[in-house]
Amino acid sequence: MSAQATAHSFNKILNQPKAGSKSRGSAEFDDGTKKLRRLILVEGIPSSVDPTLRPRIWKILLRVTDVPAETFLQYVARGPCEVREKIRNDTFRTLATDRGFKERVREDMLVRLLDAFVWRNHDKQETQQLGFTYVQGMNVLAAPFLYTMPSELEAFFCFSKFIEESCPLYVQPTLEGVHRGLKLLDRCLKIVDPELFAHLRSKNLSAEIYAFPSVLTLCACTPPLNQVLQLWDFLLAFGVHLNVLCVIAQLLLMRDDVMKSSSPMRLLRTFPDLEALPVIGIAVTLVRDLPAELYDELVRHPYEISSS
Repeated sequence: MSAQATAHSFNKILNQPKAGSKSRGSAEFDDGTKKLRRLILVEGIPSSVDPTLRPRIWKILLRVTDVPAETFLQYVARGPCEVREKIRNDTFRTLATDRGFKERVREDMLVRLLDAFVWRNHDKQETQQLGFTYVQGMNVLAAPFLYTMPSELEAFFCFSKFIEESCPLYVQPTLEGVHRGLKLLDRCLKIVDPELFAHLRSKNLSAEIYAFPSVLTLCACTPPLNQVLQLWDFLLAFGVHLNVLCVIAQLLLMRDDVMKSSSPMRLLRTFPDLEALPVIGIAVTLVRDLPAELYDELVRHPYEISSS
């Protein structure tokens, strides 16, 4: 299908009434959202043809229907939050080498969004099981939303929903979800490529050592940004848990070099530029190789509070 035809197909789904309007409690995605997900997987979002598609689709996938300006402005009006200094220590570095990002997203926009997020959760502390404040990596997770959404307002509500519902354990002070993801990465790699796993282990390399940034930021730390956004289309459509398999996919794409290397960490310190389509293609096939219980654990690791 041509990019124009794909854009037309997306618009046709988006313009149907009530796409993605069911509540989070509903086990079934409505028909429109299912079609969107399928189209994302098969064709990808043709942003170059229609730049309005990605923000509209992300909002549907995240089920963000309400973006009350007054609420956001109230948070902003409260000024610096209690961890502003920590935020400022990170924001200036966010995707620092990406010129397109720097041109579109100023540092003050990032700071404002993160301040507002901390205030929002400062107010909600009594009512939710998990508390949220600013933690390492959150600046990079906010970046794609500010880059993609037409307004800071929409970026704020999409980011908040994403953090609070899709990967709340990734942003706890202990980064519990990230560490779980890294352990799962090792377990999955051992099953899908025992030889590569053994080679890395023989060099004392576990996912904690080489994959921490990629798991922490859902691959947003690996340029280029346009490929990150394409990967995130997939993660938002099918679940952030799949990022673990996307990191394995990147390893498999550089497998020969890693296997030949006597010090693979040199290669793994900086992953090659991200190529979303091959990574997604491999990740999807890896799902089939995993035992059901392990995959179930993978699905739940970003959000399920363990009972132990």
